[in-house]
Amino acid sequence: MDERANPGEPMSAAYPVSLAIDYPDRQLNRLTTFFRIFTVIPITILMTAITGFSMTGDTAGTATTTVVVGGIGLLFLPVLLMILFRRKYPRWWFDWNLNLQRFSNRIGVYFALMDDRYPSTTDAQSVHLSYPYPHVERDLGRGMPLVKWFLAIPHYIVLAFLYLGAILAVIAAWFAILFTGRYPRGLFDYVEGVMRWHNRVVGYAFALVTDRYPPFRLG
Repeated sequence: MDERANPGEPMSAAYPVSLAIDYPDRQLNRLTTFFRIFTVIPITILMTAITGFSMTGDTAGTATTTVVVGGIGLLFLPVLLMILFRRKYPRWWFDWNLNLQRFSNRIGVYFALMDDRYPSTTDAQSVHLSYPYPHVERDLGRGMPLVKWFLAIPHYIVLAFLYLGAILAVIAAWFAILFTGRYPRGLFDYVEGVMRWHNRVVGYAFALVTDRYPPFRLG
Protein backbone atom coordinates (compact mmCIF):
# COMPACT_ATOMS: atom_id res chain seq x y z
CA MET A 1 0.00 0.00 0.00
CA ASP A 2 1.41 3.36 -0.98
CA GLU A 3 1.35 5.57 2.12
CA ARG A 4 3.21 8.58 0.77
CA ALA A 5 1.84 11.97 1.68
CA ASN A 6 0.77 14.21 -1.15
CA PRO A 7 3.45 16.92 -1.59
CA GLY A 8 0.83 19.30 -2.95
CA GLU A 9 -1.54 18.82 -0.04
CA PRO A 10 -2.44 22.22 1.44
CA MET A 11 -2.00 23.03 5.10
CA SER A 12 -5.50 22.90 6.59
CA ALA A 13 -6.96 24.02 9.89
CA ALA A 14 -6.36 20.51 11.21
CA TYR A 15 -2.91 19.82 12.62
CA PRO A 16 -0.60 18.59 9.82
CA VAL A 17 0.47 15.44 11.69
CA SER A 18 -2.52 13.08 11.83
CA LEU A 19 -2.91 9.61 13.31
CA ALA A 20 -5.95 7.34 13.20
CA ILE A 21 -6.11 3.73 14.36
CA ASP A 22 -8.93 1.43 13.26
CA TYR A 23 -10.90 0.15 16.23
CA PRO A 24 -11.00 -3.68 16.21
CA ASP A 25 -14.78 -4.17 16.32
CA ARG A 26 -14.37 -7.93 16.60
CA GLN A 27 -13.10 -10.66 18.88
CA LEU A 28 -9.36 -10.31 19.49
CA ASN A 29 -7.05 -13.30 19.82
CA ARG A 30 -6.86 -14.11 23.52
CA LEU A 31 -3.83 -16.38 23.21
CA THR A 32 -1.56 -13.84 21.46
CA THR A 33 -2.89 -11.14 23.78
CA PHE A 34 -1.83 -13.17 26.81
CA PHE A 35 1.69 -13.67 25.42
CA ARG A 36 1.99 -10.26 23.71
CA ILE A 37 5.00 -9.20 25.77
CA PHE A 38 6.85 -12.17 24.23
CA THR A 39 5.43 -12.21 20.70
CA VAL A 40 6.45 -8.58 20.17
CA ILE A 41 10.14 -9.36 20.82
CA PRO A 42 11.14 -10.43 17.25
CA ILE A 43 9.71 -7.32 15.57
CA THR A 44 11.22 -5.16 18.32
CA ILE A 45 14.63 -6.65 17.56
CA LEU A 46 14.10 -5.82 13.89
CA MET A 47 13.15 -2.25 14.78
CA THR A 48 16.27 -1.96 16.93
CA ALA A 49 18.38 -3.15 14.01
CA ILE A 50 16.90 -0.34 11.90
CA THR A 51 17.19 2.43 14.46
CA GLY A 52 20.49 1.26 15.93
CA PHE A 53 21.84 1.01 19.45
CA SER A 54 25.18 1.47 21.17
CA MET A 55 27.13 -0.48 23.76
CA THR A 56 29.73 1.15 25.99
CA GLY A 57 32.27 -0.83 27.97
CA ASP A 58 35.14 -0.10 30.32
CA THR A 59 38.47 -1.61 29.28
CA ALA A 60 41.03 -2.21 32.07
CA GLY A 61 39.43 0.56 34.09
CA THR A 62 40.97 3.27 31.92
CA ALA A 63 39.63 3.30 28.36
CA THR A 64 36.03 3.35 27.20
CA THR A 65 34.99 1.50 24.06
CA THR A 66 31.73 2.31 22.29
CA VAL A 67 30.29 0.06 19.60
CA VAL A 68 27.40 1.31 17.46
CA VAL A 69 25.22 -1.39 15.93
CA GLY A 70 22.35 -1.16 13.46
CA GLY A 71 20.82 1.56 11.36
CA ILE A 72 20.40 5.30 11.57
CA GLY A 73 16.93 5.83 13.03
CA LEU A 74 14.97 9.04 12.60
CA LEU A 75 16.86 11.65 10.59
CA PHE A 76 17.03 14.78 12.75
CA LEU A 77 20.45 16.46 12.61
CA PRO A 78 20.92 16.06 8.82
CA VAL A 79 17.45 17.55 8.21
CA LEU A 80 18.17 20.37 10.65
CA LEU A 81 21.39 21.27 8.81
CA MET A 82 19.75 21.12 5.38
CA ILE A 83 16.90 23.40 6.46
CA LEU A 84 19.27 25.78 8.21
CA PHE A 85 21.87 26.12 5.47
CA ARG A 86 20.24 24.98 2.22
CA ARG A 87 16.53 25.60 2.82
CA LYS A 88 15.80 22.05 1.65
CA TYR A 89 14.20 18.89 3.03
CA PRO A 90 15.29 16.05 0.70
CA ARG A 91 12.24 14.03 -0.29
CA TRP A 92 13.80 10.66 0.40
CA TRP A 93 14.77 11.80 3.91
CA PHE A 94 11.15 12.83 4.45
CA ASP A 95 9.92 9.44 3.17
CA TRP A 96 12.39 7.62 5.45
CA ASN A 97 11.23 9.51 8.55
CA LEU A 98 7.54 9.10 7.74
CA ASN A 99 7.74 5.38 7.00
CA LEU A 100 9.97 4.69 10.00
CA GLN A 101 7.43 6.49 12.19
CA ARG A 102 4.62 4.45 10.64
CA PHE A 103 6.46 1.21 11.28
CA SER A 104 7.23 2.09 14.89
CA ASN A 105 3.57 2.99 15.42
CA ARG A 106 2.41 -0.36 14.06
CA ILE A 107 4.68 -2.03 16.62
CA GLY A 108 3.35 0.25 19.35
CA VAL A 109 -0.25 -0.51 18.41
CA TYR A 110 0.44 -4.26 18.46
CA PHE A 111 2.19 -4.03 21.83
CA ALA A 112 -0.69 -1.94 23.21
CA LEU A 113 -3.07 -4.79 22.19
CA MET A 114 -4.99 -2.51 19.79
CA ASP A 115 -4.51 -4.95 16.89
CA ASP A 116 -3.75 -8.67 17.02
CA ARG A 117 -2.25 -8.77 13.53
CA TYR A 118 1.54 -8.96 13.59
CA PRO A 119 3.11 -5.61 12.55
CA SER A 120 3.86 -5.40 8.84
CA THR A 121 7.04 -3.82 7.53
CA THR A 122 5.15 -2.45 4.51
CA ASP A 123 1.35 -2.41 4.85
CA ALA A 124 -0.52 0.24 6.83
CA GLN A 125 -2.78 -2.34 8.52
CA SER A 126 -4.90 -0.49 11.12
CA VAL A 127 -2.51 2.45 11.60
CA HIS A 128 -2.89 5.57 9.49
CA LEU A 129 -0.18 8.15 10.15
CA SER A 130 0.26 11.02 7.72
CA TYR A 131 1.82 14.43 7.34
CA PRO A 132 2.33 16.52 4.19
CA TYR A 133 5.70 17.05 2.57
CA PRO A 134 6.64 20.60 3.59
CA HIS A 135 7.46 23.45 1.24
CA VAL A 136 10.53 24.53 3.20
CA GLU A 137 10.71 28.17 2.15
CA ARG A 138 7.01 28.70 2.74
CA ASP A 139 6.23 26.39 5.67
CA LEU A 140 9.44 26.11 7.73
CA GLY A 141 11.44 28.87 9.40
CA ARG A 142 15.17 28.61 8.79
CA GLY A 143 16.16 28.78 12.45
CA MET A 144 13.18 26.98 13.97
CA PRO A 145 14.77 23.49 13.96
CA LEU A 146 17.35 24.81 16.44
CA VAL A 147 14.73 25.58 19.09
CA LYS A 148 11.70 23.37 18.44
CA TRP A 149 13.02 20.50 20.56
CA PHE A 150 13.34 23.00 23.43
CA LEU A 151 9.96 24.64 22.85
CA ALA A 152 8.35 21.21 23.09
CA ILE A 153 9.46 20.71 26.73
CA PRO A 154 5.93 21.36 28.11
CA HIS A 155 4.70 18.52 25.91
CA TYR A 156 7.38 16.14 27.25
CA ILE A 157 6.16 16.83 30.78
CA VAL A 158 2.50 16.30 29.95
CA LEU A 159 3.27 13.19 27.90
CA ALA A 160 5.14 11.62 30.83
CA PHE A 161 1.86 11.58 32.78
CA LEU A 162 -0.15 10.52 29.74
CA TYR A 163 2.22 7.58 29.13
CA LEU A 164 1.63 6.42 32.70
CA GLY A 165 -2.11 6.54 32.11
CA ALA A 166 -1.68 4.65 28.83
CA ILE A 167 0.27 1.88 30.59
CA LEU A 168 -2.55 1.47 33.11
CA ALA A 169 -5.12 1.53 30.29
CA VAL A 170 -3.29 -1.22 28.38
CA ILE A 171 -3.10 -3.38 31.52
CA ALA A 172 -6.84 -2.95 32.04
CA ALA A 173 -7.45 -3.74 28.36
CA TRP A 174 -5.32 -6.90 28.68
CA PHE A 175 -7.67 -8.25 31.35
CA ALA A 176 -10.74 -7.15 29.39
CA ILE A 177 -9.58 -8.92 26.22
CA LEU A 178 -8.75 -12.12 28.12
CA PHE A 179 -12.24 -12.23 29.65
CA THR A 180 -14.40 -10.75 26.87
CA GLY A 181 -12.27 -10.80 23.72
CA ARG A 182 -12.92 -7.06 23.23
CA TYR A 183 -10.88 -3.90 23.74
CA PRO A 184 -13.01 -1.40 25.73
CA ARG A 185 -13.68 1.53 23.41
CA GLY A 186 -12.97 4.19 26.02
CA LEU A 187 -9.54 2.73 26.81
CA PHE A 188 -8.80 2.36 23.10
CA ASP A 189 -9.66 5.99 22.40
CA TYR A 190 -7.44 7.18 25.25
CA VAL A 191 -4.40 5.15 24.15
CA GLU A 192 -4.96 6.26 20.56
CA GLY A 193 -5.10 9.88 21.74
CA VAL A 194 -1.81 9.55 23.62
CA MET A 195 -0.15 8.06 20.55
CA ARG A 196 -1.59 10.87 18.39
CA TRP A 197 -0.20 13.49 20.81
CA HIS A 198 3.20 11.75 20.82
CA ASN A 199 3.37 11.68 17.02
CA ARG A 200 2.46 15.35 16.73
CA VAL A 201 5.36 16.24 19.04
CA VAL A 202 7.76 13.99 17.10
CA GLY A 203 6.64 15.52 13.79
CA TYR A 204 7.13 19.04 15.16
CA ALA A 205 10.32 18.72 17.22
CA PHE A 206 12.28 15.90 15.56
CA ALA A 207 10.96 15.01 12.11
CA LEU A 208 10.74 18.80 11.55
CA VAL A 209 7.83 18.62 9.10
CA THR A 210 5.91 21.58 10.50
CA ASP A 211 6.44 24.75 12.52
CA ARG A 212 2.88 24.70 13.89
CA TYR A 213 3.04 24.12 17.63
CA PRO A 214 1.31 20.87 18.64
CA PRO A 215 -2.05 21.30 20.39
CA PHE A 216 -2.51 20.14 23.98
CA ARG A 217 -5.25 17.62 23.25
CA LEU A 218 -5.77 13.93 22.62
CA GLY A 219 -8.11 14.36 19.66
